[in-house]
Amino acid sequence: MTDDVAVLGAGMHPWGKWGRSFVEYGVAAARAALADAGLEWRDIGSVVGADTVRGGYPGYVAGATFAKALGWQGARVASVYAACASGAQAVNTARAQILSGLADVVLVVGADAAPKGFFRPAGGDRPDDPDWLRFRVLGATNPTYFGLYARRRMAVHGDTPEDFAQVKVKNSALGALNPNARYRKAVTADEVAASAVVADPLRLLDICATSDGGAALVLSGMDFARRHGVADPVRIRAVSTVTPRYPNTVLDLPDIATDSAAAVQPAAETFRESIARAAYEEARVGPQDLSFAEVYDLSTALELQWYEDLGLCGEGEAAKLLREGTTALGGRIPVNASGGLASFGEAVPAQAIAQVCELTWQLRGAAGDRQVAGARVGIAANQGLFGHGSAVVAVR
Repeated sequence: MTDDVAVLGAGMHPWGKWGRSFVEYGVAAARAALADAGLEWRDIGSVVGADTVRGGYPGYVAGATFAKALGWQGARVASVYAACASGAQAVNTARAQILSGLADVVLVVGADAAPKGFFRPAGGDRPDDPDWLRFRVLGATNPTYFGLYARRRMAVHGDTPEDFAQVKVKNSALGALNPNARYRKAVTADEVAASAVVADPLRLLDICATSDGGAALVLSGMDFARRHGVADPVRIRAVSTVTPRYPNTVLDLPDIATDSAAAVQPAAETFRESIARAAYEEARVGPQDLSFAEVYDLSTALELQWYEDLGLCGEGEAAKLLREGTTALGGRIPVNASGGLASFGEAVPAQAIAQVCELTWQLRGAAGDRQVAGARVGIAANQGLFGHGSAVVAVR
């Protein structure tokens, strides 16, 4: 028995602000993934939906919501919520069903119709909710956190606003090549510098938007793939869903205040570093084996942090890696060849699934003008609120 699962199909609904239901985006993505896999909806044995908590009651039962919209046919369903890691957790749930023998082929779907502007807390008083506390007590919106993290990199590692701007320049040029991206216009460093300050030192073009969009995957066991005539599919080899370790000595959402390390020594690695390590260990690869990476660039500064967390370079060396062109298309380890969230924006339940769609297309050699030459191993990494780790390793 192999631990790999095959990616038979990948599909997306383009990102944007469309003003329609998230269900419509998810169904469009699901149908695209089914067509890509050469399967009919009735062939699917299970549906795993990544939840959206802002879309009303149906968002909380996303598996059944998408199954109903596609047409009841008796499939097993599951719904998963892990904030920005929801898509990866949905992939992991589907993988577990396949490897346990509960289903031969599983449809994974995530979609969102995000509110305009930056995310706000849900209504009501919830003093035991750290997300509510950071908004209401500290006034720490997401952009505030992004700005604090950028300031930390500037103070500790000597990064500059010009370095951050170059991340946007790189990603916007790649997003311009992606038909599913919301923003398909390359921008210059001068344009980044001229955009409005949101949370100093970050400007509007340093921070990702909120978007509508959907993404879907059709996953199966290797035996099913071979019976279906796919002898060499893209394979998911690892999914990391780890949680942090106490004490956490680096500020992180939603816990702006850090835990005391007076009585307990901090872990040897940060939370995000542990996400990557767990994925590498399960996949039996290391950062030196990667052909490319898709990372969660909520801000330009956070993309640089991921370079170090994934082990692409040493601590404090991310800006140097960027300046040398190592993470650009054609470099040794392209990062966010899709254009990243800089080009897509956040459609929370869909974005980790969208990352795996990009891994799939790159590993198939089907990414067009943004193709990473000779792609064999890719990693997708992000982080969900409240300690949801998320990383997926795919190989070909």
